[in-house]
Amino acid sequence: MELSNPRLCFLLLSLLPGLVSALEITSSPTAPLEKASGQSVKLDCQFSLTSSDSGPLDIEWSLLASDNQINDQVVILYSGDRVYEDYYEPMKGRVHFNTPDPKSGDASINLTGLKSTDTGTYQCKVKKAPGIASKKMQLIVMVRPSKPKCTTEGTLEEGKDIVMRCSTTEGTKPMQYKWEKTSDSKLLPSSSVMDPVAGTINVKNVSTSASGSYRCVASNRVGSEECVLYLHVTPPHNTGGILAGSIIAVLLILLLLAIILYCFFRARKNKKYEKEICNEIKEDVPPPKSRVSSARSFSQMGSQRSSVGSMSPSNLHDYTLKSQYSMKSQYDKIPSTEEYDRPPSQAPLPPPTAARMAGPNLSRMGAIPVMTPAQNRDGSIV
Repeated sequence: MELSNPRLCFLLLSLLPGLVSALEITSSPTAPLEKASGQSVKLDCQFSLTSSDSGPLDIEWSLLASDNQINDQVVILYSGDRVYEDYYEPMKGRVHFNTPDPKSGDASINLTGLKSTDTGTYQCKVKKAPGIASKKMQLIVMVRPSKPKCTTEGTLEEGKDIVMRCSTTEGTKPMQYKWEKTSDSKLLPSSSVMDPVAGTINVKNVSTSASGSYRCVASNRVGSEECVLYLHVTPPHNTGGILAGSIIAVLLILLLLAIILYCFFRARKNKKYEKEICNEIKEDVPPPKSRVSSARSFSQMGSQRSSVGSMSPSNLHDYTLKSQYSMKSQYDKIPSTEEYDRPPSQAPLPPPTAARMAGPNLSRMGAIPVMTPAQNRDGSIV
């Protein structure tokens, strides 16, 4: 059975008071809010009540957990005409209702001193029996980039490849990096390739014209920071001269070592030779006999002096003559070089004995008595 148009309109009008009397969140849906750390944000939640909503008013703000296994965390609560702000310890003292009396229809809250841990989905739930309504909104707290550091990798020599790098230690991604030259022509080298995400710029076959100052700007949605880099490209070094100098230095060192070793072994050889000569001299030279012969000669002289002291003057004269002739005879017995060369047939006759040459005979011949010291066979004076 089909309903007529009048009856349908009457039915809709009868249901309209029930729909109008329900509690309603009047704030329009908002896009995700992006704020920088340290800033403040207002989470808007406006609501309207009807005469049918006669129960007590409860307003609850909670931070929804990203994992279904974890319970949602209540941030702030209004219940029984009283505000409870210290529900969530990490936000203690940083979350407040926007108005002192939320019953007026404003359940919005303010968050101050935002931190990166405040990022998440927040839910505003308003309850006044029998009505109930809720609203969700997403907050993204981003960290501003810290001051970046500009560095270079590679040899700053003409013809080499270098990399200019820009990096930050803090900052919420996505992060963008931009390089620009601030001196001379303010144009990047023609062979450079820039990566805005990694913050690098590769320069192939760098030339001296690339020298100058460069600036890197690191930015995200909530802020930016920059650093400056000065690039100084030098001409290529004379590698041939360096190599030749190195070779000459090595050769000089080897020559010096060879001279030192030669002098060392030469001195060692001379020292060894002198030691051997000293040992040979000590072995060839017989022990001296002078002390024994001199002792014997002194004893003989002592005996002769004692015998001379006991003689009379006449006997002393005869004794002197005899000693002279005996000494002379001993010296005459020593053969000369010519006698050694003579044949046995030409050997000289023995000298006259002392018996033939008496003292009176010598005095007649005009001899003068001379006293000479006696010697033994090895030449020592007796």
